[in-house]
Amino acid sequence: MVHEVPPPSAWVDRFAPLIPAGGAVLDLACGSGRHSRLLAGMGHPVEAVDRDATALASLQDLPGVSTNCADLEGGPWPYGGRGFAGIVVANYLWRPLFPHLLAALDPGGVLIYETFMLGHERFGKPANPAFLLRTNELLDLVRPRLTVVAFEQGEVRLPRPAVVQRLCALRGGALVLPD
Repeated sequence: MVHEVPPPSAWVDRFAPLIPAGGAVLDLACGSGRHSRLLAGMGHPVEAVDRDATALASLQDLPGVSTNCADLEGGPWPYGGRGFAGIVVANYLWRPLFPHLLAALDPGGVLIYETFMLGHERFGKPANPAFLLRTNELLDLVRPRLTVVAFEQGEVRLPRPAVVQRLCALRGGALVLPD
């Protein structure tokens, strides 16, 4: 059975051009790989990681994408010593990974993060506060080490009703805007 891959998040699509050209990108908890496909299509070598081997299987033969089936919550961090020009996280939150993500972002690298926050529980899952960001939480986590390029939080209607927090941030260096 073939599942249709949803389109990339508008937030990720908007800020992906800020990732340094040709730089390696980590698509964390990538699911069906909607962002891996976008980023590989932009010429980035992409490391797509998820614990769902079935979801990763659809990315196996995609040029520019390497897959890694790993339990990010119960196993060791699989990228010790590796750096990335971009890290993309969408609809996923496991707070113990934040120090690893920040350490894995190369100088000049871009973090693009979008996930659910408190208040989303009225729209469905996730509803557990352990998987919902608190107000300004992404800002508080990155401000000491990254420069915030853009931040939004609150209720959205598209692509479906949700309460989200979104951040794009840069690790040092100068921001180079795409042409």
